[in-house]
Amino acid sequence: MPDPEQPSNAPHRGVVVTGKNGEDGHKAFYIHIEAKRGKEDEVVQMLRDIYDCVPDEPATGPWFGVRYSPTTFGIFEAFPNIAGRDAHVAGGGGDIFRDNPRMNAILASPAHVYRVDVLFNKATIGK
Repeated sequence: MPDPEQPSNAPHRGVVVTGKNGEDGHKAFYIHIEAKRGKEDEVVQMLRDIYDCVPDEPATGPWFGVRYSPTTFGIFEAFPNIAGRDAHVAGGGGDIFRDNPRMNAILASPAHVYRVDVLFNKATIGK
């Protein structure tokens, strides 16, 4: 059995997804990304490549690619409903995460995709 305290060089899936779709309504993804040391610039390019897909997705609302530390990145993206989120997954950004050889080469572990419900947002406050 592999030692969980030691980093693995074994191939991994591009993503791990947690959370449920739940009831329809405003949805989002929060994606936690850990770059392999020395691959940080390639992760930034991956974020840029994903962002390049977003303008052509009518249901993708706010989209943020962020950096927390030299090797820790994230994406926050919001959608009006489950169908919009699913369309995003089926599109170019999803294709990038499904490129397992690329993900294995640049990520220390699978990107962790959290399905989340948006409880409040500026567009719906007071409505």
